Amino acid sequence: MAKDEGQSTSSVRTGHELNQAVLEAYLIKNVPGFIGPLQISQFKLGQSNPTYLLKDGNKQQYVLRKKPPGALLSSTAHAIEREYRVIHAVGTSSDVPVPKVYCLCEDVSVIGTPFYVMEFLAGRIYSDVRMLSLPYEERRACWISAVETLAKLHKLDHKAIGLDGYGKDSGFYARQIRSLAKVSAAQAEVEDKETGEKVGPIPRLNDMFTWFKKNQVPDKATIVHGDFKIDNMIFHPTEPRVIGVLDWELSTIGHPLSDLANLLQPFYVYPSDKMTGFKGLKELPIPGADELMKAYSSILGQPYPIDRWMFAVAFSFFRLSVITQGIAARVARKQASSAQAMYYAVMFKPVARMALEIVDEGDLVQNPVSKL
Repeated sequence: MAKDEGQSTSSVRTGHELNQAVLEAYLIKNVPGFIGPLQISQFKLGQSNPTYLLKDGNKQQYVLRKKPPGALLSSTAHAIEREYRVIHAVGTSSDVPVPKVYCLCEDVSVIGTPFYVMEFLAGRIYSDVRMLSLPYEERRACWISAVETLAKLHKLDHKAIGLDGYGKDSGFYARQIRSLAKVSAAQAEVEDKETGEKVGPIPRLNDMFTWFKKNQVPDKATIVHGDFKIDNMIFHPTEPRVIGVLDWELSTIGHPLSDLANLLQPFYVYPSDKMTGFKGLKELPIPGADELMKAYSSILGQPYPIDRWMFAVAFSFFRLSVITQGIAARVARKQASSAQAMYYAVMFKPVARMALEIVDEGDLVQNPVSKL
C-alpha cells in the first residue's frame, strides 16, 4: 500500500449512501464554521465503521464515522458513541495526539445511524511497519514517536479526564481469556456449507490457559486503545512524529501491556510471505524492541526489562488466533469470500503456534530478559 492510501477516497459505495441535504443542514447547525454546499466521498479502506471525507463550501475537510447500515449482529460492536467519548476526553484533557471532534449525532433520522464528525488530519499513514520509503533515522524517529504516544496515553488518569466507568478497573486479562475462550469454542464448531467440515479448534488451548494462569502479569488499569499499531496512526506530512491516533472502536480500560504487545508483535514473528516479521533477523529495518520498550518505560517511569513481558506477547498471539479463526468461520459460512479473507482464514493455527512457542519455553521468571 502506498503511504497515503489510508487517506485515499472514492465515490460513496453502493449501500453506504448518505442523505446529503439532511446531513448538510445538520452540519451547518452543529459544526462551527461549516457552510454549504457539502461534498461527500468515502475512504477506500474497509474499516468496520464506514468513514467519509466531507468538504464544505470553503473546501474545509472533515471526517464522518458512522455505524454500518442495517441490523447489527452485536450490540457492543461498531461503538461510535464510545469512540467519540474517548477521543473527546483524550483530546481535550491531554497532549496525546487525536483528531478534534466536533459533534456526536445519535438521532438516526439524519443519516440512518449514529455518527460523529471530526477534523481531517492530512498526513502519512503507513501500512508497512518497515516504512521503507523513509531514511532509517526517520523510521527510527517515527517508531520512537509511536511508543512515546502510547506511553502518554497509558499515563493518563482515566477517571480524572471523564472516563470513569469506561471499562472495568481490574481483571482485564482474566476477562479477555474467558471471553475469547467462549468465542473460540463457538467458532470451532462452525461447519463449511459445502463440505460439512468444521473450522476446528485452536491447538492446545488448555496448555495455553494453564500457562497464562501461572504467568499472568500483575493487574493494572489504564486507557487502552485496543488496536494500537502503526497503520492506526497518522504521521506529520514532513516530520517523523505522530499527529493523530485513529480507530478507537476497541478502546476500554485495561492492561497497558496489551497495547504495547500489539504494537511490537512483528518482533516476535519470523519473516514470511504471509506476515511481516523481524524475529531472527540480524539487521532490522527499524529500531529494536528493546530500544522501543526502554523509551516507553522511561516515560512511564517504570523498570526495564518489563516484568513478565512475554506473557503479554503470548496473549497477543492467542487473541490474534481467535480473530483469524473468526475469519475462517465467516469463510466457512460463505459470509466472506474475498482473497484477503481467504488469506487470513488459514492463519489461525500458525498464529496459535507462535503463542505455544513461548508457552513451551517454560514458566517466566521475575523480570525476564526479552528473547528476540
